[in-house]
Amino acid sequence: MIQEIKIKNFRSFKDEVTFSFEASNDKFAEDSQVVQINENTRLLRFAVVYGYNASGKSNLLDVFEFLYDFWFYKPKDMDVKTGTIPFKLDKSSLAELTRIELVFYVEDTKYSYLLELDEHQVYLEKLSYYKSVQPTKLFERRFENGQSVIDFNLKISNIVKEKITVECLKNMSFFAARNQANASIPEIDAAMTWMKTKVHETISPSTNLTKYAQRMTSKNNDLITYILGFLREADFNITNFKTDTINQPYPKEVVEMVLNSEKLSEEEKEVIKQVPFKKEFRTDFEHTVENERGIESYILSSYGEESRGTLRTLGIETALYAIMNENAFIAIDEIETSFHPKLLEKILFEYLRTPSRSQLLVTTHNDGLLDLVDDLIRKDSVWFTEKKKSGVTDLYKLTDFRGVNRLSSIREAYRNKRFGATMN
Repeated sequence: MIQEIKIKNFRSFKDEVTFSFEASNDKFAEDSQVVQINENTRLLRFAVVYGYNASGKSNLLDVFEFLYDFWFYKPKDMDVKTGTIPFKLDKSSLAELTRIELVFYVEDTKYSYLLELDEHQVYLEKLSYYKSVQPTKLFERRFENGQSVIDFNLKISNIVKEKITVECLKNMSFFAARNQANASIPEIDAAMTWMKTKVHETISPSTNLTKYAQRMTSKNNDLITYILGFLREADFNITNFKTDTINQPYPKEVVEMVLNSEKLSEEEKEVIKQVPFKKEFRTDFEHTVENERGIESYILSSYGEESRGTLRTLGIETALYAIMNENAFIAIDEIETSFHPKLLEKILFEYLRTPSRSQLLVTTHNDGLLDLVDDLIRKDSVWFTEKKKSGVTDLYKLTDFRGVNRLSSIREAYRNKRFGATMN
């Protein structure tokens, strides 16, 4: 689980900001929305971020996507950029490093990861874990005299150290170099496995979730049962659905062109000859309706017949089912896309009432959710982004404000600019 992330000089975050999943002493929804990691650490399963357009909400989500990509990407040479983008509305920031610090738990073990880099190279990379109150350094990577220097605090053979150091280009992560070296370092590998399996790809308003949902529902009956239950309770009049795999032949002219290509080996061409089709999915939804003839059932296909809202619901619910079962993290940008406000409330209600070690971070413009604070949503789960006149994004939480408990309507207070994060 993620405890917190600190960000500096990344996109619109010029000055250091901290986003945290740490829970306050508030006891509301304690059993379902708070995970007790240890005696001193209580982490939230949900957070929602409000802010006007271009205020930096998406940039907060982007930092998780950036870290995932950076950890596992191996650039083809040293000229490839690292992928970070500094704050570009201030000349001084262009010469400064991006700094990201992520604190997370692998099961019950606390890890801290620190990264300092610019667009061209890494200057500092460090991973520590906590076997006691004080952190124990696992590795520290610095840039000295034109090359990466890696200091280990583990029992590792000199051969492994040399392999990783040789593979570690100035513009890549330690973890990508470790993969290239094919070395086993259990304490470090645990963090890598966590990032690889527990941090899911960010969902944006334009993300097409249909194929993902189809692929998952085509092979998981428990998932189908879960989604059917949700669709019925949400009153979609859908009584059943089924996803089939279809072998869609490639156009003959395309196959011929590929087979005549000089860029492919004979082995690759033989594979294409053996499998001249691609797998596609088709989902049929059974709708049961009541009319003058009584109760009847009709089939609507995912091929242009079923509504966009239904297909997005299928996708979002599949993603949430996955993180709840995998105890993983996912970020969803503008979660309200294609959803009626009541449907969005239903989605969040079902997620929040189901105990797990999963975490969901969303952005939204739907201020109606603020009416659900202390009814569905905890106060310490609400965050805001606000862009200053300088173009800098400020990040803060609802509980930073005094007198919140005395407000009759948090939604109205937000609309009246009590918390900022609105259009000036």
